[in-house]
Amino acid sequence: MPFLLSSIFVHAQAVPDQSNFTINQVWALADSNNKKIQVQGLSVQAADAHVKVSKAERLPEIAAEGLYAHVFPLPIYENGLFHAPSQFPVAPTYYKASADAYFNIYNGGKTNTEINASKVESELSRIQKGQSKQEIHYVAAVYFYDVFRNISYRGLLEQDIRDREKQLAEINQLYKNGTILKSDVLRAELRLSKQRMLLTEIENSIRIAKQKLNILIGRADDAPLNPQISDQETDAIALKQADEYFNDAKTSSYKIQISEKEQALAKLKLKNVKSNVMPSLGFFGEYAFAYPQIQFYPYALSLYSTGMVGLKLKIPISSWYTNQHKVKEAEIKVHQQEVEDEDVKDHIRQEVQENYIRYKESVQRITLAEENIKQATESYRIVQNTYFNQLSLLTDLLDAETLLLQSKFELTTAKVNAKIQYYQLQKAVGNL
Repeated sequence: MPFLLSSIFVHAQAVPDQSNFTINQVWALADSNNKKIQVQGLSVQAADAHVKVSKAERLPEIAAEGLYAHVFPLPIYENGLFHAPSQFPVAPTYYKASADAYFNIYNGGKTNTEINASKVESELSRIQKGQSKQEIHYVAAVYFYDVFRNISYRGLLEQDIRDREKQLAEINQLYKNGTILKSDVLRAELRLSKQRMLLTEIENSIRIAKQKLNILIGRADDAPLNPQISDQETDAIALKQADEYFNDAKTSSYKIQISEKEQALAKLKLKNVKSNVMPSLGFFGEYAFAYPQIQFYPYALSLYSTGMVGLKLKIPISSWYTNQHKVKEAEIKVHQQEVEDEDVKDHIRQEVQENYIRYKESVQRITLAEENIKQATESYRIVQNTYFNQLSLLTDLLDAETLLLQSKFELTTAKVNAKIQYYQLQKAVGNL
């Protein structure tokens, strides 16, 4: 029996905690379960299917037709409309079964243009899926580090509450000894009450952030989730030169790639519109069985068949003067897309530059926050000693305590903000 219990204990230790997640594990779950990414995946499948639809336009068109009709008597007004007509004998029923086919030989390149356009749309849908995945990664990172930040706040505040409870006991002892006033005890109790209320707010913030993240990655709302972040992950990351990020963005930024594909689509649309004035040539054939024979004279109450094959040429003469405005419109759309492409590139340069500067600024804030903690710790130590030696007021001690706790909060916030700012830079470049 002891051996069995020890085996179960060892096995339990070997099983990883299913509630612990790193940021990469969160991203992997988002890629698999996020509904927005799934919608984009379906859009990619639809775009791929549309490419096949466009290619199928090269195949010949084949149709079959069947007809059954009741033929009314044929009156012939030999003496005018106001005299009784004589009746020409006709067969009361008519049957026809036919088939026809058309194979396009040339249509001004419209089919090839539409195939190329559908391929570009397929590529565009893949880029949009990548952009959606990147946006979800960034939002997941924001929620992930929001949970981590509030859990860190909770730990700091719980420790602070324990320290304040011990301190309150010491203050009560001083009051019993008659060395301080009752107002000091009330102020200390009031501060402790505020800290406990703040702890409740932080607990609620953790629950809200966890639900947001769980929904984003396709888990149950109340599923346990504990962010796992190493100390190295919150350290400052060495950046490349700003120009290197600009060059990376030119090839990696999803916004730029989408803009270029939309520009390519606009040019294909222009090419397609210009081909409206081109003639179309195709091979056609048709064959039919009918009863009775009423297509050619003399008519015959007999089953007959007829067929023909040949080339069909169509010249859209009216398009030579109606297509000019369509071409002008398409040319404007191409120019508009070119201007939008330049605007997107300008915006990406600005976005990369801003996030690059802000990240360096956030790293400086970490250094400043660490220095502030050292100063606040020393200040608190001095004021604490002077207060319990009756050389300073309780308000000075409470201010020192608040400043120290705030400095610790600011260090956690600075580290989290720096990480989020770095992800924002990577998102602008297109590498998230």
